[in-house]
Amino acid sequence: MFDAIGLDADDTLWENETFFRSTEAAFADMLADHAERDAVTERLVETEKRNLSRYGFGIKGFMLSMVQTAVELTEGRVDGHTIGRILEMGRDMLAHPVHLLEGVEDALAALENRRLFLITKGDLMDQERKIAASGLAERFAAIEILADKTPGQYARVLKRHGVAPERFLMAGNSMKSDVLPPVELGGIGVFIPHDMTWSVEHAEPERHPRLHELARITELPGLIEMLECRT
Repeated sequence: MFDAIGLDADDTLWENETFFRSTEAAFADMLADHAERDAVTERLVETEKRNLSRYGFGIKGFMLSMVQTAVELTEGRVDGHTIGRILEMGRDMLAHPVHLLEGVEDALAALENRRLFLITKGDLMDQERKIAASGLAERFAAIEILADKTPGQYARVLKRHGVAPERFLMAGNSMKSDVLPPVELGGIGVFIPHDMTWSVEHAEPERHPRLHELARITELPGLIEMLECRT
C-alpha cells in the first residue's frame, strides 16, 4: 500500500487560475490605448516568467509583474492612478473567497483513512490563508508549502516524513510540478487536468507506467485501490 498520498491545492482542490485570468483581462483593458489586448497579455506572461526567479510564484509576484509591464508598455508614462488600480486588483485577489472544485469533498471523504499530504507552492501567507479558508486542513496529516516543486524539494519532503518515493503517489493539475517530479523519484504521478492551467505549468508527458491521467478527482480513490491490488 501507499504510505502517503499527496495532493496539490491550487486548481486541484480549489479554483485559482480563473482569478488570475480575469485580472489579466482587466489589466489588458487598462492598457488598451498602448497595445492590443493580446499583446498586453503576452507581454505580461513573458514578464512573469522572467520574474519567477526573483519573486517566486503567487499573487504578489503577479502584481509586481503587472506594474513592470505597465511601466514598460507606456515607456514610463503610466500614471499613479493606474498603478493604484493594479495594486487594488492584487489586493482583491488576495482576499478572494476559496471555492472548492466539484468532487473534492467526495474524493477526500473516500480517502479519509489514508495518510494525506497537501503539497502546494507559492506565497506562504496567501497559501496559508487559502488552506485555512478551505476548511480542509484537518483532512491532511502534513501540509507543505514550497517555493517550487522540483524533484529535490519532493525528496526532502518525503525524507522528512519517512516516506519512500516508491510508496508515494502525487496528484495534481500541473504535469510539470505535480506529476513528473514524483515519477522521476520513483513514485506515482496522477495528472488531473484543469481547464485553465497556467502555461508555465505545462510540460509534455512521456509514456510511463507510473504516470496516470484522470478526468476528475473523484476517480482518484478508485485508481489508488486498483494500483494497490496490482502489487
